[in-house]
Amino acid sequence: METRILGKTGLEVSLIGFGGIPIQRCNQWEVDEIVENLFLEGVNFIDTARAYTNSEEMIGEALKKWGRDHFFLATKTPQLSYDAVMADVQTSLNELQTETIDLYQFHNAKTMAAYETIMSPNSGYAALQKCQELGLIKHIGITSHSYEVLDRALDEEKFETIQFPYNIVENKGAALFAKAKLKNVGVIIMKPLAGGAFMNADYALRWVAENQDISVIIPGMDSVKQVLENTKVGNDFIPLSHDERKIFEADANALGKTFCRRCGYCSPCPQGIDIPMQFIVEGYYRRYDLEEWALDRYRSFSANASDCVQCGECEPRCPYNLPIRDMLKKTRELFDPLI
Repeated sequence: METRILGKTGLEVSLIGFGGIPIQRCNQWEVDEIVENLFLEGVNFIDTARAYTNSEEMIGEALKKWGRDHFFLATKTPQLSYDAVMADVQTSLNELQTETIDLYQFHNAKTMAAYETIMSPNSGYAALQKCQELGLIKHIGITSHSYEVLDRALDEEKFETIQFPYNIVENKGAALFAKAKLKNVGVIIMKPLAGGAFMNADYALRWVAENQDISVIIPGMDSVKQVLENTKVGNDFIPLSHDERKIFEADANALGKTFCRRCGYCSPCPQGIDIPMQFIVEGYYRRYDLEEWALDRYRSFSANASDCVQCGECEPRCPYNLPIRDMLKKTRELFDPLI
């Protein structure tokens, strides 16, 4: 597996890391198999978060079998205040069943106001500094979907890593990563597959990996099959050929800008709708000529877009500010006449 240095942390991390969001859908035995195959394929960087329900717990249990020492562990807190951050660190240590966490990050600092709260005296950042002093964590990072927040974080030079979305249709981070490289700040890439929206994951990961300013790519994976497919990029990295690039660009152009990244932050829906899955099946129907498969899947859902009551609880949670209610309406208009 190709490795790169995670900025000033000095950690030599695998080019392909593991994003722990989707294992919330898995059983423990499935996570055990995933972690085993991460080890076998040379992946040494695991990213999870307090917000990913039981992700930390299942990763911690799997590492009892396959070895804590083989991996750098990164997790995150959405909390801002000193006491809440301290409590989250202790919970993460317990769930991951470890004495120290390699990288602890502030999770999705959405606004400049949130950032300023984190950095104010005796607040969240001070808590992580204290955890460093106690040996509970080794390094401090920050994640955000806001370019402006991370740009300021780089200017203030308080963080050792940043984490930001980056793929062919969300590529404004390139300038941010170049700045981070100059400041020796590690760059962690989330959403490299745009939440599974791309037809060809191999092309998507290789496109991201071509950027030498990034340190590690963390696609979310919930199966051994995905681990084996995604790690090929790091184990035998080859830049995209001219023809491959043209194919991938056409896929990206068809996708556009307003699409679901499957982050799951919109959940839970009061009506029980799996919102990301609605948009996945719609995409397969419209773009990938899999009409029959998509319609069958839509019919199989216990709740679907037709059950949306337009309450709007999902929309404030979306980091991309997507018009989810309007998108669900379009999904309903596509499928309902076919049922």
